[in-house]
Amino acid sequence: MASLIDIRRRIKSVKSTQQLTKAMKMMSAARLRRAQDRVIAARPYARTLAQMLGSVVARVTPASEADAPVHPLLVTREERNVLVVVVTGDRGLAGAFNTNVNRASFNLVRDLKAKGLGVKLVTLGKKGTEFWRRRSGDIVDARPGIFASFSHDTAAEIAKDLTARFVSGEIDAVYVLFNEFKSVIAQIVRTRRLLPVEFESDRGRSSAAATSPGGAQTPASGDASSIDYLYEPSPDVILSRLLPRYLEFQMYQVLLESNAAENAARMTAMDGASKNAGDMIDSLTLTYNRARQTRITKELIEIVSGAAALG
Repeated sequence: MASLIDIRRRIKSVKSTQQLTKAMKMMSAARLRRAQDRVIAARPYARTLAQMLGSVVARVTPASEADAPVHPLLVTREERNVLVVVVTGDRGLAGAFNTNVNRASFNLVRDLKAKGLGVKLVTLGKKGTEFWRRRSGDIVDARPGIFASFSHDTAAEIAKDLTARFVSGEIDAVYVLFNEFKSVIAQIVRTRRLLPVEFESDRGRSSAAATSPGGAQTPASGDASSIDYLYEPSPDVILSRLLPRYLEFQMYQVLLESNAAENAARMTAMDGASKNAGDMIDSLTLTYNRARQTRITKELIEIVSGAAALG
């Protein structure tokens, strides 16, 4: 059995660790509150922008596949070279937050290479960068420490680089892996295709529109989505301006989701660590008290035995 001094040192060490985990939990909780507000505020804008652009694309995309798409970011071609964006955190002590993304990215890259595709990587976050450097991944852009200070401009810079690679034909598709923030105790690893940009098609609903004798389309009963619009400026100008912005905001939303998920995961992990430290302190304290009681009892028996021997 360990000595009383060793047990006291162990209790002191665990208490110091508990103070650290409690402090980290409080810091993560404060950061999570701000990050969660930013995520919740961004979601309605992203959803509305996607719906609006999807409606425009569904109405102006050529019916014939032989016709050229109205914008380069909408071009779908055979995937031969793929770019995978891996979004992780910059620090550990967040449970399985980083491990889950790295494992998912490893499985995705393995599956893509098994199909004979060329795979390049963009790593956002220190943990993902270290993971893929140890595995000699083909990293074309690494941004460790990105979450120390990021903004929409950071996301716009990344999106522009991805766009340039896609439009030039260097890559045929872009996929991003990240942790989506669902709640304080739930973060889900998502794989999203950023390029080529695609939306839910409205053609199915538009096909329900009836045709008047004059050739003009009229909406079917109760189907307002089949109404066409007059565009000013032209649809191609609208798409050329909004599609890059849409991609930038998609990237920004990914960063927001990952940042909020990381803080939630760290807060949960530090809360669990603090509780475990408390349980360990209670157990060590009980062990210490028992050892101390045994020692005192032994000393009393020695004193009594000595006194009886003298008598």
